[in-house]
Amino acid sequence: MIKKKVIVINSSGIHARPASMLVKTAAKFTSEFHIHSHGYRINAKSILGVLTLAAECGAELELEFSGEDEEQACEAISHLFEQGFGMMDTDEGGSS
Repeated sequence: MIKKKVIVINSSGIHARPASMLVKTAAKFTSEFHIHSHGYRINAKSILGVLTLAAECGAELELEFSGEDEEQACEAISHLFEQGFGMMDTDEGGSS
């Protein structure tokens, strides 16, 4: 099992687009993936679970990975957080 703390750095937090990116990336791996925040533990392969966190900019989350590809999953998911889900230059995520 791997646990890693991350901070939400994109200004609009984890709204629908970053939540979708998170779940789609997690689905590429067989490992279980959970996020801990404010005493809650959610299945991070569930879009509804991720959205219920209502994680705002600056929120500290603990990622938990468990399974045969946990290291690769941790690296890929951590990268999303480190890159602000690709939304750092678009202020609020842009309009589509």
